[in-house]
Amino acid sequence: MIDTLVSQLDNAVSWLQTLVYVDVVQPFFYKFGFMSYDEDTYDALYWVIVGVLEVVVTYLVLRPLEALRPAEAWADRKALRADVWYTWISKLGVLNLAFFFMLQPVFNHWQSLMAMYNVPNIDVDSLWPGVTDKPFVSFLIYLVVLDFAGYWYHRWQHRIGIWWELHAVHHSQRQMSLWCDDRNHFLDDIINAAFLAGISLFIGVEPAQFVVLVAIGNFMQSVQHANMRLPFGPVLERLIVSPAFHRRHHAVDYGHAGMHYGCNFGVLFPWWDMLLRTASWNAEVVPTGIRDQLPAPLGHGRDYGESVIAQQWHALVRIARRLRGTRYREQAAS
Repeated sequence: MIDTLVSQLDNAVSWLQTLVYVDVVQPFFYKFGFMSYDEDTYDALYWVIVGVLEVVVTYLVLRPLEALRPAEAWADRKALRADVWYTWISKLGVLNLAFFFMLQPVFNHWQSLMAMYNVPNIDVDSLWPGVTDKPFVSFLIYLVVLDFAGYWYHRWQHRIGIWWELHAVHHSQRQMSLWCDDRNHFLDDIINAAFLAGISLFIGVEPAQFVVLVAIGNFMQSVQHANMRLPFGPVLERLIVSPAFHRRHHAVDYGHAGMHYGCNFGVLFPWWDMLLRTASWNAEVVPTGIRDQLPAPLGHGRDYGESVIAQQWHALVRIARRLRGTRYREQAAS
């Protein structure tokens, strides 16, 4: 089933890729003398089309739900402009796949050395012959393994001071929406791409499956950040991270400052939070953001930036201050 679905989607995207390249890109390159870049551009165009389709589908599915059942009402939507830019930059980029293919030769070399010296390797397909070698089963295993890794990655983002300053770009959005999942510092995106690609290669994820895994993760995280009341119920909420569960993670004094540097770190599944006691099931709609960005006397009025460039720059400034020993402390909840 997974193989058939992936094959059909691949054929559809490949058809669009060829159509756009032949009718739009190639004539432009020929006219302005860029034909030396045609092969690389053709390959990159595949992932650009995947990104565009992903954004369009996400918007068509989630935006009506945000309009019909918003979790909170906003005076205006200007604060979302930067998030829209982040989404297009992230979805049209090839960062995750670039790292996947860049690291492939390195891991091939490591696997050769491991074989030479009889070092055991992780091969999910061979764990249970007849079961784990089935595409659907191996896909679910990859999904769970990567989600567990993502849980710890997320906890480290909150626990390590310098890393938090990068991740704070994401948490500084006080109006959560379907767009704000991709609101991240670019350095953090690079680290995350290398982290997930490295683990994926180590456990034997195929490139086609990696694309689907990333797409599913992106869509589900957009659902989690959407400004909508979408009750999952007591059972489904403990199987998949819901918007209410993740909103608690973004809540002032809970997402970062509270519960020993945060709660509800699960990327797709809440199981790890339940197992490691970092889950909070309070579904009350409370203000989101970071305490010290609030105006006095609630916070320190710290500026996290309005535009993409400002948000990227302010994060680097905060890191520089930490390295100089002039750290700030978020105001304790009163």
